[in-house]
Amino acid sequence: MEPIIETRGLAKSFKSFKAVDNLSFTIRHGDVYGFLGQNGAGKSTTMRMLLGLIFPDSGQIFINGQEFDNSKRHLLKNIGAIIERPDMYGYLSGWDNLKIFAALSDKHIKPARLHEVIEMVGLKGRENDKVKAYSQGMKQRLGIAIATVHQPDLLILDEPTNGLDPQGIAEMRALILSLSKDHGKTILISSHLLYEIEHVATRMIVLNKGKKIVEGPVSELLNPDETLIEIECAPDEGLKSKIMQSGWGGHLQVCKAGAFTMKMNVNRTPDFNKWMVENGIRVQEIRSKHSLEAYFLSLTTETTATK
Repeated sequence: MEPIIETRGLAKSFKSFKAVDNLSFTIRHGDVYGFLGQNGAGKSTTMRMLLGLIFPDSGQIFINGQEFDNSKRHLLKNIGAIIERPDMYGYLSGWDNLKIFAALSDKHIKPARLHEVIEMVGLKGRENDKVKAYSQGMKQRLGIAIATVHQPDLLILDEPTNGLDPQGIAEMRALILSLSKDHGKTILISSHLLYEIEHVATRMIVLNKGKKIVEGPVSELLNPDETLIEIECAPDEGLKSKIMQSGWGGHLQVCKAGAFTMKMNVNRTPDFNKWMVENGIRVQEIRSKHSLEAYFLSLTTETTATK
């Protein structure tokens, strides 16, 4: 099966600023594809190119195996998107907003489908309230209802948790997982909340200054052998010597008074903790930093430092 989205060598500049630089990536059917990068990394610019809102200076975009350009806008029919915050009519109800946007589709969408998506996004019972009375989380969920009402295969979400409170973030995460698992959607999602991407994405790409740093399955990129274990303990002048003279010395990364960091497979932590107790190291706290955020920061920091 052809990838649902493939790009080859995309580049886009705005005057002297190169927003996207020779970017190639692949989104497969069924992916929840995390699009990661600091502000200004090129995420939103790339998403706008995928939707034909702007066009690349060079490079190619393929949608379901067909090259996309301004003469083939019909290829966008099976894509739904929210870029930044969705624009809606605040003086109208959620239901009326959904009807208006559904009517803009060239598909004949029946009322039963409107009811279906309202329930899917968790707005049943609030669909007749005016949108200006909605919370930001409710507006985001209505935006997803609008983006999916015509039953697209691919959903593009630009920062869907931006501005949400913790409850809204949790609800959005659950909705994205449901759209993937229960409704069979392929999803491209960008976010600066890396913790959220780690918990929903199956594959991801990391961008820095418009360039691809790494791409692949989340399960492979987050290698458990690269976990950073941070330990806080009572001050011990002989601490570093104890560790280096043991079989654990090769894992030591940083050691200072009252704290040190090890790099090892997270499953070895209980054995290391036992060794510390047996050797009189008075442990106060152990923290694991095996996270997408630590991985992302290590990549972008290293890339910046080498330039």
